Amino acid sequence: MLTPVLAIKADVDTYAGTRDNVPRLLHILERFGVRATFYFSMGPDNSGKAVRRIFTQKGFLRKALRTRALTDCSFRTMLYGTLLPPPNIASSFPEILLETESRGHEVGIHSWDHVKWQDLLPWFPKPVTAMELGKAGNRYERTFGRRARTTAAPGWTVTRDALEVQDAMGLDYCSDCRGRYPFYPVIDGRRFRTLQIPTTWPTMDEIFGETGISAEAINSHYLSLLCPGLNVHNIHAEIEGGLQSELFVDLLERLTAAGVRFITLSEAAEEFGPSSPDCTLEMGELPGRGGKVAIQRS
Repeated sequence: MLTPVLAIKADVDTYAGTRDNVPRLLHILERFGVRATFYFSMGPDNSGKAVRRIFTQKGFLRKALRTRALTDCSFRTMLYGTLLPPPNIASSFPEILLETESRGHEVGIHSWDHVKWQDLLPWFPKPVTAMELGKAGNRYERTFGRRARTTAAPGWTVTRDALEVQDAMGLDYCSDCRGRYPFYPVIDGRRFRTLQIPTTWPTMDEIFGETGISAEAINSHYLSLLCPGLNVHNIHAEIEGGLQSELFVDLLERLTAAGVRFITLSEAAEEFGPSSPDCTLEMGELPGRGGKVAIQRS
């Protein structure tokens, strides 16, 4: 039987999450000798504008109320981009991005404006899509002195234009969707050449409080999902690096005891990518999640 392999994908969505929670995650991961792949939002924190999802995403308000206890999102963060000007994330904390890499983790681009991408991407003209990724890429280059090699779409939100721009960026791989194994995406019959490594496990905010899954039961549930071969767990700095950090520590303890091998997503691309098939990628709904996400189909 194949040994279970786990890649931890850490999304960093906000100004406060970068400043306060990433250092905590780095400490936790170092304690277990685990290297992860971090995706940072590179531009403005417009978290306050996410309130419009109440009117545009089915199930968003229910999910927000159910998972409110998971995060220590401040009142100030909830006003960024509305009553308060949005602070810039990467340019405010370049030392945190650089320290993340210096500790052996992989660093990629999550977005320029996380809320704008997740909420409005389907209506972007192609030049706007290219501009959003271009601005994020420029900030990454100014921070690290080289081009980014990977991106991950906010909210697992993709379009044909977005995949075309990613192909033009010459990325090694992306992690934009939910699915079961690495693949090359096909949309409306068109095959794109950038490998996708999907998130294979549900996120904590999707399953917490659903069908009896409490804080005490959630890590047992995750271990029940562990499969031979590649597993990809998508955490968030604002959750697993915040109020739920002890739950994350417990999960790592259990996974380590189970003999799981930890790798980065770039290592997953090298190990599992060469024989990856072509699969259809389409937007659809998932349990516990408001709105649609990109889903791998066979």
